[in-house]
Amino acid sequence: MKTLIRQGAVGALLLAATFALPLTSHAQESGEGARKVLIRTPLVYPTLAKSMNIHGVAKVEAQVAPNGTVKSVIVKGGHPMLAQSAVTAVGHWKFEPAAHETKELIEIRFDPE
Repeated sequence: MKTLIRQGAVGALLLAATFALPLTSHAQESGEGARKVLIRTPLVYPTLAKSMNIHGVAKVEAQVAPNGTVKSVIVKGGHPMLAQSAVTAVGHWKFEPAAHETKELIEIRFDPE
């Protein structure tokens, strides 16, 4: 029973650390959608993910209004520690205006180097 309580405490600590202030690092974005990105906010590499050498691709889908603002971002794949950082960054991007609302699939590559 004590082992389960300890494991729960460690899990809670890891979860809390996931949302700690991240450090800047190497992250690359690639938009596969039709609309050009006009303003990209800097991506941040979560501190815990970097210290644990977690790397990979986070895939998100952004619903973009006709005026170019991002209405919502949905995680489509990737490590959960990396996905939240991708959602936060893409949510602040600004796309070129278009005649109608679009969905843009975006891949963001995280590399702890």
